[in-house]
Amino acid sequence: MVINCVVYRHGQREENVDISDISEVLKEDNTFVWLGLYQPDAAFMQTLQQEFSLHELAIEDALVAHQRPKIEQYGESVFVVVKTAHLDAQQRISFGETHFFLGKNFLITVRHGSTDGYGGIRARAEKNQAMMSEGPAYAMYCILDCIVDNYSKITASLSQRISAMEDEMFSTRFHRDTLEEVYHLRRELLSLRNAAMPVTEICPQLVRFHEDLVPKNLRAYLRDVQDHAHHVMIDAEDMREMLTSAMQVNLALVSVQQSEVNKKLAGWGAVLIVPTIIFSMYGMNFADMPELHTHFGYPVALGVTLTICGFMWWRLKRSGWL
Repeated sequence: MVINCVVYRHGQREENVDISDISEVLKEDNTFVWLGLYQPDAAFMQTLQQEFSLHELAIEDALVAHQRPKIEQYGESVFVVVKTAHLDAQQRISFGETHFFLGKNFLITVRHGSTDGYGGIRARAEKNQAMMSEGPAYAMYCILDCIVDNYSKITASLSQRISAMEDEMFSTRFHRDTLEEVYHLRRELLSLRNAAMPVTEICPQLVRFHEDLVPKNLRAYLRDVQDHAHHVMIDAEDMREMLTSAMQVNLALVSVQQSEVNKKLAGWGAVLIVPTIIFSMYGMNFADMPELHTHFGYPVALGVTLTICGFMWWRLKRSGWL
């Protein structure tokens, strides 16, 4: 699906262009094409391969989602895959992909899966005509910057959720669902970290090894994106460690609570064993039990039982077992 296909001359948006006319537009000086796609089919990608002289392996990768983030050079163009992320309505991290074809006079973005459109990014980039006049690399930077900014927004939002989870985990009204939520959140944070980590490698490679595609005045911006992605990695890892520590402390607290319950059960068991032993003797059916024939036999037996039970209760209560 074609989202838009726009020609930029000297950094200024000129017109939408038909796919069949792209090869002619690319021959013009100080001109580049920015083509946005969403899950295109194979036939359309083959047309793009002919118009932009793209490598067949890059086309094959762009057609298939679930690619690992990477940067590869094919001839005079670069193929880049980056993971995108955003929070859905259930506050879960939803991941998608954006594939870039970057050449001297074109930028093709191919979106897969759950990912926001880039209309707002395009509008902001078009306001900076000076940078847009440098070529399509600036447009690619704007998208990378937005992707990493979304990473940062996610970590900020999850940080608040983690604080609330920690409060609940240490409260007396802890629920099992919270522990399951912590487990899922740790997995999501790991996926977010794995999405941000390749960006810290892609940006310096663009700066160092593709000087023909990346203008000098843009390299500092890409280093800034790299730095932000690095901070996301650190934040995600720190939050995973916080959740791990919280789970360990919570398990320790649960173990202590269980020990307290076991102590109380053992204490009451010790108290109740006394009447159990005493009263069980009267079920032995002996023919001669002298206390059964005395007038005060029953009150004495009951009094002795209660006295021993009371003494044991006092001792166990004093020692913290009850």
